[in-house]
Amino acid sequence: MAKRKRGTQQADNKLNDATVAPLPQKKHYRQRAHANPFSDHSLEYPAAPRHIDWSTHYPAYANTGKLPEFADVGCGFGGLLITLAPLFPDTLMLGEILAMFNHVRQSLDHPQGLEIRVQVSQYVQDRIAALRVNAASEAAASSTEGPQTAHYQNISIVRANAMKFLPNYFAKHSLSSLFFLFPDPHFKSRKHKARIISPTLLAEYAYALQPGGIVYTITDVKDLHDWMRSHLEAFPLFAYVDEETLRAEGKGPIIDAVYTSTEEGKKVERNKGDKWLACFRRIEVERREKVDLLT
Repeated sequence: MAKRKRGTQQADNKLNDATVAPLPQKKHYRQRAHANPFSDHSLEYPAAPRHIDWSTHYPAYANTGKLPEFADVGCGFGGLLITLAPLFPDTLMLGEILAMFNHVRQSLDHPQGLEIRVQVSQYVQDRIAALRVNAASEAAASSTEGPQTAHYQNISIVRANAMKFLPNYFAKHSLSSLFFLFPDPHFKSRKHKARIISPTLLAEYAYALQPGGIVYTITDVKDLHDWMRSHLEAFPLFAYVDEETLRAEGKGPIIDAVYTSTEEGKKVERNKGDKWLACFRRIEVERREKVDLLT
């Protein structure tokens, strides 16, 4: 076989370089580990979920009627979304980078992420954009027929404060999975009101989560784990479900991602720390018929 000319090989390399988007580096997106959830950040919110144009987040799914089904509250650097995207290519996911919820601590069914810190949200947006470009280039260069799984068109984020405006983004019973991964523990007693799992917020989570949907919580702080589990167990619309049951139901890949995909989870592994998982199913409560006390 004749050898390829060096000029041809160099041209191919230039073509490959032109079609591959470099992934962003965290060192260029420095940000404080926490944001004050009670501050009035300069953010615009939709009046209601119906006012959101999801085609700007998921252009590949424009005019399909699809809505986000996975929501990662305080999505940090987007590790969970990016891990789940190829596993559930037809599920829309949204991450919230929130003013109130901070995924990184100092110590889609499209998935969507909610994160409030400016530099972190920009990093995740740039990362998703680069992954989409690279996936499209790989698909165009591949001769393999069949559906493309890792297209990353099913994930997006918004910069928002989920503790205040979660119902502005998600309609009633629209979510099938809700994630709270390594949230800020707010150790001081006077700061417990700022914890992402609290009696005042559980009603909103139950509103957005469809019956049968799952709330996933994980932390490396035992006190916070006990706090989240006790409050969820006390709420009448959530029932604890163990890890073995969820894996038997086919949710093993999700649980694996919950354990290992986030920056905080990887740091805990490096430090050989413990991780505390607690999952709860949204249950349906039958309404009692009204009794006419006058009869």
